[in-house]
Parts: sequence; structure tokens; C-alpha cells
Amino acid sequence: MDTFPLLSTIDTPRDLRRLPAGKLGQLAGELREYLVQTVSTRGGHFAAGLGTVELTIALHYIYDTPHDRVVWDVGHQAYPHKVLTGRRQRLHTVKQHGGLAPFPARSESEYDTFGVGHSSTSVSAALGMALAAARLGEDRRAVAVIGDGAMSAGIAFEALNHAGSLDVDLLVILNDNDMSISENVGALSNYFARVLSGRFYAHLREGSKKVLKPMPSVWELARRSEEHVKGMVLPGTMFEEMGFNYIGPIDGHDLKALVGTLRNLRKLKGPQFLHVVTRKGKGYAPAEADPIKWHGPGPFDPRTGVVYKEKSSGPSYTQVFGQWLCEMAEREPRLIGITPAMREGSGLVEFSKRFAERYFDVGIAEQHAVTLAAGLAASGMRPVVAIYSTFLQRAYDQLIHDVALQGLPVVLAIDRAGLVGGDGATHQGAFDLTYLRCVPNLVVMAPADENECRQMLYTASTLGRPAAVRYPRGSGPGVAVLPEMVGLPLGRAQLRRSGRHGLALLAFGSMVAAAEAIAERHEMTVVNMRFVKPLDEPLLLELAERHRGLVTLEENVVAGGAGSAVAECLAAASLCVPILHCGIPDRFIEHGSREQCIAAAGLDPAALEARILNWWKARSLQLTA
Repeated sequence: MDTFPLLSTIDTPRDLRRLPAGKLGQLAGELREYLVQTVSTRGGHFAAGLGTVELTIALHYIYDTPHDRVVWDVGHQAYPHKVLTGRRQRLHTVKQHGGLAPFPARSESEYDTFGVGHSSTSVSAALGMALAAARLGEDRRAVAVIGDGAMSAGIAFEALNHAGSLDVDLLVILNDNDMSISENVGALSNYFARVLSGRFYAHLREGSKKVLKPMPSVWELARRSEEHVKGMVLPGTMFEEMGFNYIGPIDGHDLKALVGTLRNLRKLKGPQFLHVVTRKGKGYAPAEADPIKWHGPGPFDPRTGVVYKEKSSGPSYTQVFGQWLCEMAEREPRLIGITPAMREGSGLVEFSKRFAERYFDVGIAEQHAVTLAAGLAASGMRPVVAIYSTFLQRAYDQLIHDVALQGLPVVLAIDRAGLVGGDGATHQGAFDLTYLRCVPNLVVMAPADENECRQMLYTASTLGRPAAVRYPRGSGPGVAVLPEMVGLPLGRAQLRRSGRHGLALLAFGSMVAAAEAIAERHEMTVVNMRFVKPLDEPLLLELAERHRGLVTLEENVVAGGAGSAVAECLAAASLCVPILHCGIPDRFIEHGSREQCIAAAGLDPAALEARILNWWKARSLQLTA
């Protein structure tokens, strides 16, 4: 650690708080360089963390963490926080199996006061902590750090609206990390921040309320005058109207301004709002120039900024979707593409360039994305919502009430379905088959390979009703994608192999390849189920009649999933046949590579084969006894 002489002495924020303020700049430089060197070896969330180095230092320097509560929104920016809270020597394990969690996690550290992963929850959580402290009579502060992107979600404004109406000690820090720092950030605005967060201004403001409120007309004049003066230099009128004392914007890389302002704010009572402007990728030129690319890179050369490319066996499912969407848009002028802030991850970059007038990125607002699509569909458009499985959970009410109940032709292209890997439990798409199949009017499909994904997307677009196609992260088994688009018969499965030993494997989506490999070695029947809803009931009943056992395989939780749908179908027909359900068990699967996550769930081919054979052996013995 000779390269980081000061950072190596910081094992907890208590060590940090013993440093003289004049040393904090050196610490920031070492911490930033440590992030570059460490993340480059394995990859991980990067640009956002570089932008919050000074803010993280200032927060732990002024606030008595973990007694004081700091809640990081989403957690992309929390790597500096992990380093300063006793996890420096394990940072290289982040997102790795058995290593540090990709986001703050209560189980990992007492400094991680709230588990996060999905955006825009920090204000609600911190408000709850502040209310609990007041209820218990504890002298502790609560701070929410939320990014400008996360601020676009409705839940953030719901929490702000609530907090502003309460007499509660809460600080909300808006980390505004747009590409450039606004002109009004600098010495003058830093000066205003220190003044407006100081005790003199606070006493003057509160004293004026007491003196002037008995005189309504004078009080209203004074209030409007204050807003006018602040409005000339500060963009915080909206937050003031919500009940917060707005401070800022200040330069989030100016440690002196941050420390001085936070020191003042910690003494103030009531809801406070601090607007901090930072730069994503700060201190690392490639990340500053392209913060989107450097949001979560893989391993890279820290000297050249070259990201090492992963080997790929073919196009990913995301790429298949992106190509299909562009080709479909050429055919269908009514097609509209919608994403809740996941343009790159969902494969919409090319579409956004070629069909800009038909592309809508609504920000981190999944509920709005789905209802926007419903409104478009109700007016004759053909919207396609590209969304991750884990994020569709946030728009479930809209899916039911605004889309399915009205039978509107909205296509849901659900990416990252199943186990996603490094982002861990908060991002595993483990539940969508369960929560989708119980919704009336909704068609649910799961492709076995890349070409079937393309054909299912096309099928969904032709049905004239709500339809979902869910596909996993990464590449498929390597099946060639045919240029033509062919509609699949609704609710029809595909018999892939007829076996001889009385056992049929009913595989959904990504599990088809593993089922085929197992069946080939043991002469079993294999069915590519294709449709989770509607099921191919005639084929299921036929299989149940001529097989002594059935196995369902899905990359979804077993509870209420596709296998449950099969069992319900057979029970309704009064057919009693032994069934083994293979899927994600009833626990959260933590982070690791996608392959490690699949193994942890018992869905890797070797584990599946052993489980199926052991079950079948025991079942066969019972049947012959």
C-alpha cells in the first residue's frame, strides 16, 4: 500500500475523522487512484463512484457514521463508501462469487444502513429512519444521497412531498452528475451555500416566521421576497415549495465547500435539501469523456483505457431484440420503442438513432413507461416496452390495470430474465413467470434460442393483445437467426424428442438446451414448451397419459412458476402423474457470474441430471414395488 500512504491508514470512518481537514484532498486523490487500479482488474460500477469521492469523504468526515444514517440511492456510486468503511482490501472481490456485494447490503456492513439496488428508494428509507429516531428519542441524523437520474422516479417525489410536510431532521443530497458542471457552480454559489446553511440565516429565517406570521400580508410579502432573492441564484424554488430548506448548487469536488456546508447542515433542524454537482468519471479521462460506456465496464487497462472484450459465441438476445425492433419499425410505421432509462442495456441504441421520432426514454420511471405504452396502444399505436425483468416488477399495477385489463396490444420485451450474475439478488429476474402468468389477457412466451426469440417477438407484435417475451442475459445456444419473420401458433409447444423410458422433460426457455442434453443420454422425451400462457394443454394431457413421470424445468422461481401452471392443468383434468419441478429455489440467489448463479440455484446441467435421475430412480422403484 506504499502507493496509497494515507488511504492505507483509513480502516473505518473514525480514522478518517481524525485527519486534519488539510489532508482530505490527498486522501481524495489516493482513493480515486485506488478505485481505478482495483476496478480495472475485475470490472464493476465505475464512473459514478469516481464522481462521488469527495462527497463520500465529506459525509463520513462530518457525520458520525454508522450512528448517523447515510442511505445511498441505487448504490452504483458506493464503491468509495465501501473502501472507507473497512472493505478496502476486499474491493477487488466486488460482484464476484463470495465477494463484496455490488450494492450496499445490510448483511455486509453496519455502515450499509439500507440495502439498495433499484433506484429512488433512498429518500423514503432515510425518512423512515429519521422518523424512527424521533420516535425513540435518539440523537441521530439521516441522510439520503440520490442522483439526478433516480430523482426522475415517482417514488422519490412521493417521499419528498411527505418529508417536507413533517418536522423531521432529514437531509436529502441531490448528486447532480450531468456531463457538465453548470455555470452557477463555483466560488459565488459555494458562498451562498455556506451562508444559507449557516446558523445566522437559519435563525433569521425561523425568527421571521414567528414575528411576521401573525401579520399574514407582511409574512406573505417577506416569504415571496426571500424566494425571489434565492431564485435569482438558486434553482431550488420547487424544493422550497415542498417544505425543504434548499441549499446549493455547490461543486461536489470542492472538499472545503462540502465540509463547511455539511457541518452547518448537520446542526440544522427540519428537512434540508443540498444540491451537489459532480462529474461522472472524475479524475479518469476516458470515463469523463464517455460516462455511459464507463458506467460498469469489464476489466480494462488503466493506462490506456482499453476495455478487454469478452469472447462471444454469437449475438446476444439483447442484440437479437435490437435488430428485430429496427426491422419491424421499417415494416410497421405505428411501432413505438419505449425504455425506462436502459437504452444501451436493452439494445435500443440503433433504434434511437434511426427512429428518433418513435423512440422514448422516459427515465427511471417504469410505471410511466408501461402506462405511456397503454395510452399509445389505446390510440392505435403499436408500442414495444424494452425492460429488464427485475424492473418490470415496479410497474406491475400498471401492467394489470392499464394494459391487461383493457386488452391493449402492448409488447413487453423482457430482458435479463432468470439469473443475471454480478448484480446479484436485487437484479435477478427470478419472478416474472410467476407474476405474469396469473394476469388475464396476457400471452407469455419464453424462447429456447436466438432465432425463436426473434420469431416470438414478431408473434407478439401480431397478436393484437398484451404479450410478453422473456429472454435471458447474454448469448443463447448459438442457433442461427433466420432473416424471415414467422408467426408461431398461439399456445403450441414443440416436441423436440420422443423417449423410451417413460419420463418427459418439459422445458421452458433457456432450460431447453440442458433438457435436450440430459434426454439424449437417457432416452427421455423433451418438449420445448414455448408458451407459459397459454399452455399447450392438448399436448400436456397426451404426455401425461403416455408417460410415467414428468419433469418441468424453468429459470424462474418454482413457487407459482411455469411448472405450477403444468401441475394446475393436469389437476384440472383429474390426471395424477408424478411431477418433479426444477427451478430457482425459495431463496434469493446472490451475486457471482451467471454460470455460478445458475449452479447456486441447482440449475446447471450436472446438478439437474443428478437430481432428475435420483428422483426417477426413487420413483421407478416405488412404481414397481
